[in-house]
Amino acid sequence: MIVTEDDELIEALLKLCAAAGAEPYLVCGAPPPRQVWESASLVLVGVDVAERMSGVPRRPGVVLVGSDLDDGGVWQRAVSLGAEQVVFLPDCEPWLLDRVADAAEGAGAPALTVAVLGGRGGAGASTLACALAVTAAREGRRTVLVDVDPLGGGLDVLLGGEEAVGLRWPDLAASRGRVNAMELEQSLPRVHRLAALSWDRGDRLTIPVEAVRTVLGAARRRGGVVVLDLPRRIDAAAAEALEQADLGLLVVPGELRAMAASGRVAASVGMRLSDLRAVVRGPSPSGMTGEEVARGLRLPLAGELGPEPGLTADLECGRPPGARPKGPLGRFCTAFLTEALAGAGLGTGPAESARGTHRAAKAGDRSAGGRGFTRGDGGRPGGIDDGGVAA
Repeated sequence: MIVTEDDELIEALLKLCAAAGAEPYLVCGAPPPRQVWESASLVLVGVDVAERMSGVPRRPGVVLVGSDLDDGGVWQRAVSLGAEQVVFLPDCEPWLLDRVADAAEGAGAPALTVAVLGGRGGAGASTLACALAVTAAREGRRTVLVDVDPLGGGLDVLLGGEEAVGLRWPDLAASRGRVNAMELEQSLPRVHRLAALSWDRGDRLTIPVEAVRTVLGAARRRGGVVVLDLPRRIDAAAAEALEQADLGLLVVPGELRAMAASGRVAASVGMRLSDLRAVVRGPSPSGMTGEEVARGLRLPLAGELGPEPGLTADLECGRPPGARPKGPLGRFCTAFLTEALAGAGLGTGPAESARGTHRAAKAGDRSAGGRGFTRGDGGRPGGIDDGGVAA
């Protein structure tokens, strides 16, 4: 809903809605009808009518929109209105376009995004990534599995879905800007109740960073769980994927040489992802425990994985890793997802709940082009607290 009497602002906001694929409800006067005010997915209020809106009920999803960066009184009007953000046009058009598009798509809190890497070659990172995705989908969560390793052989093969119809990475290499999250998911191959983005059998080995940013941003917008299978060598595409991850799992065999290799991978990943945890595969030839391996890497221990009976035969028959809920992989994935989702504020059931403020801050769009509204705000629209101070 748009509430304003400023003709120039109306024109600008209607253009933004058209670009985002949203159908606006325009109210040229204040206050708007109570039922519409409370039911709209997003409310854009012009500063010209803000003072007449003080009596409306408080609700989330209200953005105060102006054009005068020198208007110091806008913050007090925003507090009185209960606005979540204050934006100034045209500076913040990219940010506001994404916010309107999110409202049109019905996007909620972003997905829990887990990056999985191997500490050395053959550590089993792809196997664990597939098992996590299969487990999340089996538990009724919306799940997307993304293969960011062009030399990994293809996660669709590991899932037994190499013949599944849908787009692969080369088909999405030209993606830019914003991709509709639902349309993206519907275009991907579906295997074992999850959407999988992998590589084709062609010779393309790189994807532009902008395409990775666009596709992963869309994959995360609809909530649930997104699992990323990353290469050990952190190229530009993998670095972008790490930037969008919430936490990482480094799969480390319990061997001395594997620990040495894993330390180098952990150092590279740690520059881009603060929450990296070790998954130790046993048994260790020297008898090292998982705690000792993780301590040697200076990483928290996410858990230990024993051998998976029948895994090789399962893969040959098209049965994916994690398909056995009571096997070592299945038990680990269930326990890990339960803890990780609870820590992210998602609980343990399939229904998504609101995240904490730290998650909302991480999900803030990095494409906003506006000037700073407060010092050190990184160019994002200003937030408001109850004291009237720009956050």
